Amino acid sequence: MKQYVEWMSRVCDLMAVVAAVLLIGATVVICWMVFYRTLGYSTSWELELAVFLMVCSLFLASPYTLKTKGHVGVDLLSALLPASQARVLTGFTLVVGLLATLFLGALGLEFAIDSFQKGDRTESVWAPYKWPLYATMPLGFFMTAAQYVAEMAKYLHPELEEQPT
Repeated sequence: MKQYVEWMSRVCDLMAVVAAVLLIGATVVICWMVFYRTLGYSTSWELELAVFLMVCSLFLASPYTLKTKGHVGVDLLSALLPASQARVLTGFTLVVGLLATLFLGALGLEFAIDSFQKGDRTESVWAPYKWPLYATMPLGFFMTAAQYVAEMAKYLHPELEEQPT
């Protein structure tokens, strides 16, 4: 299990780097669009590409966000509970999170496959295919589910928790 947790940690880090590159790409595209429009030209693809890149980044960064405990959490209840009950609550939330991400990943996969089979395109002048954007949804959710499994392993075996370097 230790190897799985370490492997997932590396995969999450890699996905975070890809997400960061996508955000940088979106920033460059938006800056280009603003510059180009100030010269008096019109744009057709820049805004849509930037939105695609940002949405892809969101889904791909989700496992890393879970790994670093960056998701929004409401911990008032666990702060009020005794340590043993708070631990049970943590285990429960890990199971619910896993089930939710598996469910959303399955729906996202169905959505992406359907879009691919139909050849769906956006309604813009540029009209790119929608399926590459939609494909990041199940990828992000399934990888987040895999990270939930790693979090469960760390929950059950605290010695697997990464030590700060």
